[in-house]
Amino acid sequence: MATLGLIVGNRGFFPAQLCEDGRQQVLAALEKQGIRVVALRADATRYGAVESLAEAQKCADLFKQHRDEIDGVLVTLPNFGDERAVANTLRWADLRVPVLVHAFNDEPDKMRMGQRRDSFCGKMSVCNNLRQYGIPFSLTTLHTCDLWGEAFEDDLRRFTATCQVVRQMKNLRIGAIGARPAAFNTVRYSEKLLEAAGVSVETLDLSEVLGWIAKMGDKDKDVLAKLDAINAYTQTKGIPTLSLIKMAKLGVAIDRWTKDRNLAATAIQCWTALEEFYGVVPCTLMSMMSNNLMPSACEVDITGLVGMYILVAASGSPAALLDWNNSYGADPNKGVVFHCSNLPKAFFGECKMDYQEIIAGSVGKENTYGTIVGRIAPGPFTYLRVSTDDFAGRVRAYCGQGDFTSDKLESFGGYGVFEIPNLQKLLHYICANGYEHHVAATRANVSAAIDDALRTYLKWDVLHYQG
Repeated sequence: MATLGLIVGNRGFFPAQLCEDGRQQVLAALEKQGIRVVALRADATRYGAVESLAEAQKCADLFKQHRDEIDGVLVTLPNFGDERAVANTLRWADLRVPVLVHAFNDEPDKMRMGQRRDSFCGKMSVCNNLRQYGIPFSLTTLHTCDLWGEAFEDDLRRFTATCQVVRQMKNLRIGAIGARPAAFNTVRYSEKLLEAAGVSVETLDLSEVLGWIAKMGDKDKDVLAKLDAINAYTQTKGIPTLSLIKMAKLGVAIDRWTKDRNLAATAIQCWTALEEFYGVVPCTLMSMMSNNLMPSACEVDITGLVGMYILVAASGSPAALLDWNNSYGADPNKGVVFHCSNLPKAFFGECKMDYQEIIAGSVGKENTYGTIVGRIAPGPFTYLRVSTDDFAGRVRAYCGQGDFTSDKLESFGGYGVFEIPNLQKLLHYICANGYEHHVAATRANVSAAIDDALRTYLKWDVLHYQG
C-alpha cells in the first residue's frame, strides 16, 4: 500500500471554502484506491490547506516526521493555490520523492466571483515555481480533472507505480554470481555508472558457490526444504533425483549469500560452467526467485536484471528476461520471444521442468536438467531494457507495451508470440542505438509509470516507445 503526502493549495482572494470540500473529496478518492495519506488536520490550518509561510513550514514539519513512510506527494488545487507555499513545503520537507500536481475542474455555471476556482491557471504557476526550485514533478493526464473519473484513477495508479520504482531504486543492491560468459559481449556494462545511479553490484566467484555446495550434506535441513520447494513449484516427473538434489544445494548456497549480502536480485553465470563442472542448469531456481519477486537474470546480464527489478517495482508482478528472438511469418508487427528457460511460472499457462536442449549436445543431457519450459500465456505486457552508455557516461533505457498472442507456434524452452504496433521502427531503434538482444518483461501495462520514474526522477535517458 502506497503512502502519499497531501498538500491542499489555497490562495486567500480565491474562494477558500472550496478547499474544505476539495480536501474531503481528495481524501475519499485516495481511500478508494487504498492509499494511505499523511496530511494536515482540517483544523491545523484554514481548511487543512497551505497558503502562508507558517502553514508551509507546518506541513513540511509533518512530512519530515513521516519521511520513511511517504512514497510520494500529491499537490491538489481546489482553487488557484499559492505557488510559493507549495514549493516551500516541498523544499523544506526535502523528501526527494515523486510529486503529482492535480487541479480541479471549473464548472461553466459557477464562474462568478466567489465560485470560480481558477485552478486551471494556478496549476501553471505551481509548476513554474517547482521548476524554479529544481523540484521534479509529474502531471495528471488531463490538465484539470474530476477526482471520480477514470482518468484520475489511472493517474493515481500510474503515479503510485512511479513512486514504488523511485523508492525501490534507492540504495539497490544486486548480486553477480560468476563471470560474464566469454561469448556474450552484449551483456557488458559499467559498474561505476550503476553505482553513480545508486545501484551497487556485489560479485561472487562461481568457485566459491561450488565450494560451499561441496560442504553440504544431502540431508541438510535447508537442502531438504529447498528440495520440497522445488517439487512443489513445478512438475519434476522424469528428472533424476541426483539432479534435483544438486539444484537444491545450489539454491541453498544462493539463498544464504543473498541474505548475508542483503541483495534484492541476482544475475547468474550459466553458459556453460555450471553444466560442465556441476551438472545442472540454475533455471528452476532462478524461475522460483523471479516468481517470488526477487528477479534473477541469466548470463550475468546485470543491466537486464536492473530492468527486471524496475518492472517488478512498478507492477508488483514477476518479471522475466527474454530474447527478442525471431520473426513471426511475414507479419511486421509480430515476433517470437524465447529463453531456455528460467521464466517465472506466472508467465505460463502450464509449465514443467525439463533439460536444456541447446547445450545438451555439447555437455550431455544428463548435465542440463532444470529448465522451466512452456508457452507464455496471452495477455498484455510491458517491456524494458536498461543499458549503460559508457561513451556518453549515462544510464539509458527504452520501454513500451505490447501483447503476447495466441498465434500458433511450436518450440522449446520458454517462448511466445508477441505483437507491438509498428514493431519495425522499434527494432530499428534497438539496433541503431546498440541495445542488447535481451529485454525484461512483466505481464502488466506500466510503461508510463516507468518512463516517468526513470526520466523525471532518476534523470536517465529514456525512450517511451508508443509506435
